[in-house]
Amino acid sequence: MIEFLAPGGATYEIIKGLHIAAVIFWMAGMLYLPRLFVYHHQAIPGGELEGALLTQERNLLGIILNPALIAVWLLAIVMLAANPGLFSQGWMHTKLALVLALSGVHGFYAASARKFAKGARPGTEKFWRLINEAPAIAAIIIAVLAVWKPF
Repeated sequence: MIEFLAPGGATYEIIKGLHIAAVIFWMAGMLYLPRLFVYHHQAIPGGELEGALLTQERNLLGIILNPALIAVWLLAIVMLAANPGLFSQGWMHTKLALVLALSGVHGFYAASARKFAKGARPGTEKFWRLINEAPAIAAIIIAVLAVWKPF
């Protein structure tokens, strides 16, 4: 292990704080983008609202969601490399599985945004309202696991 990255040390704690901040940004975007898709379904094709939503969707992905996802993973890898004992803990396996699933949802959202940009209307309003709950539920479980460490 690299000494300056020792768990509990200042550098490790700063990396952990940055990781948490990146998660906050990522989750904010993951909760907001499906809401934009709901509004997109309600917008008149080719209208002013649709144009504004396309810009918002593109910016949300490019400026917040994608960079936050990259930061979440890079900072997590650094922390796991500094503290490989985490891999032996069951709660971490569950947390990583949920983060992988959320990363897949992120990819699905990005693909859906590309479809909206091409004029398609993937899913339905009801679908986007329902799927909007998945990242929130996963984030709650992940946060509880990270704090409680039950197994």
